[in-house]
Amino acid sequence: MKFGTKAIHAGVHPDPTTGAIMTPIYQTSTYVQASPGKHKGYEYSRTQNPTRDALQNNLAALENGKYGLCFSSGMGAIDAILKLFKPGDEIISTNDLYGGSYRIFTKIYQNFGIKFHFINMDDIQSIETYINSQTKLIWLETPTNPLLNIIDIAGAAKIAKNHQVLVAVDNTFASPYLQNPLDLGADIVMHSVTKYLAGHSDVVMGALIVNDDDLHSRLAFIQNASGAVSGPQDAFLVLRGIKTLHLRMQRHCENGRAIAEFLVSHPKVSKVYWPGLESHNNYAIAKSQMRDFGGMLSFTLKGDNMEDATRVMESFKVFSLAESLGGVESLCTHPATMTHASIPKEVREKAGLKDTLIRLSIGVEDAEDLIDDLKQAIG
Repeated sequence: MKFGTKAIHAGVHPDPTTGAIMTPIYQTSTYVQASPGKHKGYEYSRTQNPTRDALQNNLAALENGKYGLCFSSGMGAIDAILKLFKPGDEIISTNDLYGGSYRIFTKIYQNFGIKFHFINMDDIQSIETYINSQTKLIWLETPTNPLLNIIDIAGAAKIAKNHQVLVAVDNTFASPYLQNPLDLGADIVMHSVTKYLAGHSDVVMGALIVNDDDLHSRLAFIQNASGAVSGPQDAFLVLRGIKTLHLRMQRHCENGRAIAEFLVSHPKVSKVYWPGLESHNNYAIAKSQMRDFGGMLSFTLKGDNMEDATRVMESFKVFSLAESLGGVESLCTHPATMTHASIPKEVREKAGLKDTLIRLSIGVEDAEDLIDDLKQAIG
């Protein structure tokens, strides 16, 4: 089944009671049981809910996985992964990553005795230096947030399997339309469903997709025991959003390319971070593991002046200055004070994240209107 067909149909079936083509919102907390202790169906909506089950099955299909698990947020999904580990375990992570991921790693789980190594993964072989007997997980984002670095998923998976280490990939920036990490050897795929999957800036949700039966059982136990589950209304909205994922992503990619090419040629722009540019240092890897290059990009202005960057962000008329990404509307974000403010300045700068960096989430508007907005804002 091709991707567009899976987006619309996978895991979704007409309601057996009414024939409704859309999955109903099962807005219930509990379910009537026929006999004590012998119930094999639904019992309590923290544990299982039919609307959430339909979405979990749909997400698994989109990532070519066996199991999907939905959480109340992307951070709830990451939290579940981290609960697989114990004090003394070590995790190797890319040094360019979402600020919320860095925060939960360093401000919460590091206090529980888990050690984190944040490294540059442009050269995937650098991971080998940090692996030891305590290493349990390699955490990847690709493309990364916000510098759009590309990490070789298959290369990381090969190294991990040689050392019996798990690989988890935050696939939020790419979406399953552009990239399927499980096919490249990853063990866990994580999504902030809030972003491209939902696609309309009206849901907060996270998800994990896996193939391994035991890993699924452990994560499902954590999902139920810890309780950070998504509600049926949100699951319904995401199912609706996913039906147009392939159409939206195609336009995001088309607009992303048009805007990246415009910015590269602009005399006031110093650098553009977008993996579809042949000048990108890992362009060849991006081309090999992605189907297209997405609608996320970042750029800096010549002179590297914070006042100039602020003026641009305050001057947009079509782009909106806001956190998040992946919606149908175009957004502008200042990572240093917004999405990545929880990362210390010296750590940000060491990874290459300047205070003057501007991140764009390119929506599905007319590309000419977006370029005109950039022209007038940059000047």
